[in-house]
Formats: sequence, structure tokens, C-alpha cells
Amino acid sequence: SLIFGLVPGVLSSIPLMIVLAALNGWFQGMGYPPGAKTMTNWFSVSERGVWWSWWNVSHNLGGGLIGPLAILGLSIFGVWQSLFYLPALIAIVLAFIMFYLMHDTPESQGLPPVDEWKGEKIVEKVESAHTLSSKDIFMKYIINNKFLWAIALANVFVYFIRYGIIDWAPTYLKEVKHFSVDKQSWAYFLYEYAGIFGMLASGYLSDKVFKGHRAPPMLLFLTGVLIAIIVYWKNPEGNPLVDNICLVAIGFLIYGPVMMIGLQAADLVPRVATGTATGLTGLFGYLLGSASAGYVMGKLVDLFGWDGGFYALIVSCFLGFGFIAFTLLHKPNAA
Repeated sequence: SLIFGLVPGVLSSIPLMIVLAALNGWFQGMGYPPGAKTMTNWFSVSERGVWWSWWNVSHNLGGGLIGPLAILGLSIFGVWQSLFYLPALIAIVLAFIMFYLMHDTPESQGLPPVDEWKGEKIVEKVESAHTLSSKDIFMKYIINNKFLWAIALANVFVYFIRYGIIDWAPTYLKEVKHFSVDKQSWAYFLYEYAGIFGMLASGYLSDKVFKGHRAPPMLLFLTGVLIAIIVYWKNPEGNPLVDNICLVAIGFLIYGPVMMIGLQAADLVPRVATGTATGLTGLFGYLLGSASAGYVMGKLVDLFGWDGGFYALIVSCFLGFGFIAFTLLHKPNAA
């Protein structure tokens, strides 16, 4: 990001921009798996849903801060390149704060394991991460874990819905619903920020109502997503209130599974494999789900009109539901 904003000539070179954008995404991708592993080390299963959801709120808050940060950068530095290096400077400062304040495990600080401290059953005892290679972890805890692969596939369809809606909402609202630019912006804002409350609600439900089971609230939320998509699709032109309500509902509901799939991945493996498991589900979601949403949705709309795009979203709801429902068969082993 610093190079984008500070090195002359970068923004006039498409190849350089592609390389820097790829590196940016690569480094950003390193954040989630170790963050997930830290969460599992410091929070027990009975409380993890609530705290995990608060952690995931950062995605929406960060995205929502882009606009104000752009204005702040322009006012401070007076040049539009600050759109790149102001967020970079903020990230560097936060990196130092995290380096000094975050600790890998309670044991490293002379504390007992969180399960022991909370008086909860330790589901499975495994070797230390220091005694297992990455290959050992993958072969022992990932490759044969059919439930983990199921939610990784579910994540493809959850992300397809998430990005299929948000990427194409402005175009759909303009072409079909005849929304003005300002109304499109408000619809986008409502969709994203409704997700904050959806994540918090799903985390609370999984801990307090479903006693640590992650699949039931995800299935409940996906059912709601399906209903909201159908209403959004079939709502007659000229009723923007219904469209906005549907977008709020979809945003609220889809971010529950978006957050919970990573959490369930962490629950399905020992702590030593948390980073690998959550990285796998994230890889499937971003590489196959979000990346295909723009192209596949666009191609379907070109070939079959908007009905084709909505059929793809509906099929994704059913497939995501099916793969998540499969994990209901999972029974943790006793210690």
C-alpha cells in the first residue's frame, strides 16, 4: 500500500498494480488463520461464539471506515495518493501494538489452558505444535476430516451469495428497480452494517441457545436468506422500502454463516490445526466463492437475464444448507 501511494509511476503501470494488489491480498490472507488460532487458545468452546462474532465485526467496521479515512487522508496530506498510504500507516501502527500485546497461549504466560480454567471437558489432547510439521497437521487432522471439507464447500456457496448480492446490487437496483445513485449507496451501507448485528446474533445463539453447536443457527440464517432473496427478486418495481428491507435482511442473515463457518472449522479440529482448518475454509470461500460470484453471476445475467442470476443464488442457498446440515452428524470424541 505504501508503494502504491509513494512510488512515482506505479499507478500508471497495470502489471505493477496487479503484482502489488496480489501481494496485498496475500499478506492480508495471513491475518485470519493465526487470529483464529489465537481465539481458540484464549476462549473456550462455550464462550467462543460470542467472542468470535465480536472479532469478526472488524471486517464490516474496517470496510465502513474506508470512506471517512479517505476524507481524513485528503484533509491531512492534501493529495489523493494518501488514499493508499494512510491506511498503510495505520496498519503498521496496529501491527506494532499487536506484536507487544498479543500472546500465543495462556500457558506461555504461566496460566492454565482455557478449558481447564473454565472447568470444561477437554475434547481431545494432541501433540504440541512444536512437535508437528505443517504436513503432519494436514495429513492427521485435515485431509480425512469429512466435516471440515463439507463446511469448506459450504463456504463456497455462502461467499457466492454474499458477493453475488453485494457486487451486483448497484447494477440490479439501477437497471431493474431504477434506484438513484444515492439510494444505491444507502442500500449498500445498510447491507454491510446489518451484517454486524447478524454476526453478533449468530454468535450469541450458537453459545447461549444451541450450547456450542454452530450448524443450527447457520441453517436458520440460510433459510432466512433464501426467503429474503426470493422476496427481493419478486418485489414489484416501485417499492424501494421492500427492497431495502430485503437487503438489510440478507446482510443481517448471510454474515452469520460467513462468520460461523470459520468458527465451526476451529471447533472441528484440535487447536494445533486451527490455523490450517480456518485457512482452508477461507481459501475455498474467497478463491471459489467470491472470485466466481462476479464472473458467474455476470455470465448468467447476460445469458438468461436477472432471473438466471437469482436462480444461481437460490441454488447456492440449498447447496450451502446441505453441506452445513451434513455436519450435524459430527459427534466430538470424548477425551
